[in-house]
Amino acid sequence: MNTDKLKSKATALKLVVLIAIAAIAYVWRPFFHWIFYNAAYSPGFVIVIGSTAIAGIALFILPQLGDEPTKSFDSKMSIFGTVVVAAMVIALLYSFPAAMVEQRTLASETMDDAVEVDSFPEVNEQNPRITPRAVSDTQTSGSVSYRQHKLGTSDIARTEDGRLAWSYAIEPGPFKVGLTGNQRGVLLADMTTMEDREILAYDEQDFAIGKHMFVHRGADWNLKKTDYWTQYRDEPVEFTHNGTAYMAYPKTGHEWKLGPLPHTIPVWDGVALIHPDGTIDHLSPEEAQNSEILDGQRLYPIYNAEREASSLGYREGILNQMPVVGSYKNVVEVADMPSGAGNSQPFVIDLEGEEMAYVIAMEPHGASTRGLDEVWFFSAETGEKQFYGTGDDTLLGPERAMGIVRSEDSQTGWASGSEGGNFQVVEPIPVVIDDQLWWHSKVVPIDQTDVTRNVFVNAHEGEAVELHNTEAVIEFMGGEEVENISDAAEVGTEDPENVDEDEINGSQENVSYYIVVENEDGEVVERIPVREGQETNIRQAK
Repeated sequence: MNTDKLKSKATALKLVVLIAIAAIAYVWRPFFHWIFYNAAYSPGFVIVIGSTAIAGIALFILPQLGDEPTKSFDSKMSIFGTVVVAAMVIALLYSFPAAMVEQRTLASETMDDAVEVDSFPEVNEQNPRITPRAVSDTQTSGSVSYRQHKLGTSDIARTEDGRLAWSYAIEPGPFKVGLTGNQRGVLLADMTTMEDREILAYDEQDFAIGKHMFVHRGADWNLKKTDYWTQYRDEPVEFTHNGTAYMAYPKTGHEWKLGPLPHTIPVWDGVALIHPDGTIDHLSPEEAQNSEILDGQRLYPIYNAEREASSLGYREGILNQMPVVGSYKNVVEVADMPSGAGNSQPFVIDLEGEEMAYVIAMEPHGASTRGLDEVWFFSAETGEKQFYGTGDDTLLGPERAMGIVRSEDSQTGWASGSEGGNFQVVEPIPVVIDDQLWWHSKVVPIDQTDVTRNVFVNAHEGEAVELHNTEAVIEFMGGEEVENISDAAEVGTEDPENVDEDEINGSQENVSYYIVVENEDGEVVERIPVREGQETNIRQAK
């Protein structure tokens, strides 16, 4: 009888311990968010965490195995270890086919929701992306002075007058300030001009919860606490409405699909809007689109657009893109950005009607292919998708476009990797002008302090146009002919079919200098690259 009572008391104590652990986990649930979320929406995690949790709780509650406590503990740990290893093996074996099924489902739904268009959507020429992020970061940080605060990671937002700007949270800097201080507000730096960039600092609006404010005072903690079963994978959009600063977090959820294998796919879960007083509005996609405060801002998660674009290799089926058995019909992949570009896909641009869009350039499958196959446009406000297929045309990708910018200007000392040079080509952005795709790149000094000029390369013909001020950029993007634009020059034309790949594909990495051959009129007739260690001999022809 005493033995039974002892067992009952031990079981009761174990239950109390489990309840205490559960209570602690609940209070600190934002800290464990990634575990619980994946346990609910990741097939592999469901197997591993579910199996180990059930086994662990069962073995903990079960009475002692045998007469000796030490042997009982060893036996239980052996059983638990076996369950963990078995669960991990099963999860690993299951995850491979489940991941492919997930990609196939996502690709199918993306194609079902997308509309193929015959022409590119027109860009908003009044909102060109002229100032690259790195230049904005350098100029902006050098224009403000906060002793106890710093500028957070930059993102793209719309100002109240419709312009695009790089946005920053003015967040606590030192660790001690993060423990007790507040985010001071937000700062917006105009990206649509080269000259006299306007910087708007809304730095007298303390956020009750914000960026770099630790634990229960932080935005991340409170977002997860108030809406747990979603993810906040995007950086927030910092912006103002009627002079009040806000932060908006696009939300990514997941949805279970049962066939042919249980798996999940990402879905748009709405937007979390943070007010300075600490109020958080968790808005559905429809509520976010109808919100006056969020009008014109980025709402759809970039993460979702990335996942949808990367899944398109599976749109013709799983077997189609598998080694040996696959034919790779219509398999596309997101085009790689060249080293040193300073940006990555998707590109955020402004289309006509002040509607932000994510643009993703897709190239055919294969390491040797760099021409564009499709260009996808995701509405940043609604998530609606449309794409343009190049068909039999060959369009230049960002890598070759940047190479053309460098190759057409032999006078500039281009920086390449760790080699010398004072200037570099950065941030190629796709824009549409008169139904044609152009790559809009910027030339900046290596210290990222300014924009010296903007260069547009035609993705259809390789034509390059150099522009030296904001007015010229806006006129060109509005369809004005180059010869009618002041401070504009056509700097060359390349035939995409006959471009020297050595010269275009980021080629300057091993080039020490060029020998430039000119005719009697001073026109360049040939540029001969001289690579590291290569000997040269120049002789006068007889």
